[in-house]
Amino acid sequence: MDPVSTFPHSLADYPAMANASLFELLRARVEIDPLNAVATLIFLLAVVHTFMASRFTAASHRRQAMHDAYSKAQGLPKRPSVHAEVLHFFGEIEVVFALWIIPLIGAIVFTHGWDTAKHYTNDTVDYTEALFVVVIMTIASSRPIVNLAESALRALASIGGNSPAAWWFVILTVTPMLGSLITEPAAMTIAALLLSQRFFALAPSTRLSYATLGLLFVNISIGGTLTHFAAPPVLMVARHWNWGTSFMLGHFGWRAVIGILVSTIVYLVVFRRELFALTRVQADIDDVRASSKSTAVALLPVPAWITLVHLAFMVWTVSNSHYPVLFAGGFMFFLGFTQATTPYQTVLDIKTPLLVGFFLAGLVIHGGLQGWWIAPTLGRLNQWGMFWVATLLTAFNDNALITYLATLVPELSESLKVAVVEGAVTGGGLTVIANAPNPAGQALLNRFFDGAISPAKLAAAALFPTLVAAATFRWF
Repeated sequence: MDPVSTFPHSLADYPAMANASLFELLRARVEIDPLNAVATLIFLLAVVHTFMASRFTAASHRRQAMHDAYSKAQGLPKRPSVHAEVLHFFGEIEVVFALWIIPLIGAIVFTHGWDTAKHYTNDTVDYTEALFVVVIMTIASSRPIVNLAESALRALASIGGNSPAAWWFVILTVTPMLGSLITEPAAMTIAALLLSQRFFALAPSTRLSYATLGLLFVNISIGGTLTHFAAPPVLMVARHWNWGTSFMLGHFGWRAVIGILVSTIVYLVVFRRELFALTRVQADIDDVRASSKSTAVALLPVPAWITLVHLAFMVWTVSNSHYPVLFAGGFMFFLGFTQATTPYQTVLDIKTPLLVGFFLAGLVIHGGLQGWWIAPTLGRLNQWGMFWVATLLTAFNDNALITYLATLVPELSESLKVAVVEGAVTGGGLTVIANAPNPAGQALLNRFFDGAISPAKLAAAALFPTLVAAATFRWF
């Protein structure tokens, strides 16, 4: 058997050890391949690094301030500090998992050889999701798509007088449900862009900002369960377990809608005074804009046919989301089209989607080596244990990885299948790495959190909607 082509070991390669404890089973698998333990340790260090990212960013700011003070005292012009830039790099969440790939590759080369490392990263790991997120984020953030989404949501926000509170409520309830049609990454992109314009630009308090971010992440995670083709954790199991949209609506969809509405309404009541106070802030901003004598050139209105073409590109991308050659090829035509219609476009933000794709690519490389312990852990649980362990594991792994590994567990009952998917989507808002669209939201909204989102504050803010989702999925 070729050791290169069989790395990492499939679960079937390990001895069954039916009567062994979980500890004995995992120890035996480490003895078979010690790299299992090393890869998991490196992954855990990467997870810890994500929680420390904000500290690196704060240290970067302090170092730059010290450098600026020194330059001023010496009569030198301001220049970026190399030390500050390095610290800032280590504080970028999007590059964390990629950084920890370096010691991971070193460990694979040391234990299995360079050919094995090349085979794993090039032939074994599937980067389709990472590539898809880059493409769908770019298309969804284009001016015609954002304008269309804004126009559609404005009709609903007008019921509340187009106030910031009305926009906040509509964006956080309707857009996550759209994720079941246009995919969760696209819904996250549109929601984050509209929140940045209609809410975060008004400088809400830190407490309300984190509450909004946590609510957004949880709502997006559970809002993709109305269909079987749009949410990554559902996609991983739908075909394998023969789940269709009718099954998703009957078992998950209506419960997800209740969870989204309950959580958002409760947060609306809790923060009602500050949300309604933002109406005065919006009025002041509108007055300043009205009296401003800015010479900025107004953007031309987008013709309907350009919007339709953008929608066609989005439909093409979503319908071919499993075929990177097709959706990447369509993306090339999309870039050409936006260049040809420049007078009606704004500059496409390619950097942010690329960084998010980079993040996801690093995550799947690490995640592909965690099955040795996640699968047997899931396979030994009852229904409630499966739900809560899946919820917890999701906070530290992409939830699509959790559901994928569940498909490898033999003879799962229908109730356990439902429980693991419920747990995976319930925990999808607790951390940035819990759900594939979260890095997109983090990248687009990071600037409103002093350049670094605190993982502890995000988890605290997402805890209540997570518990609401758990209650709706488990008790309804």
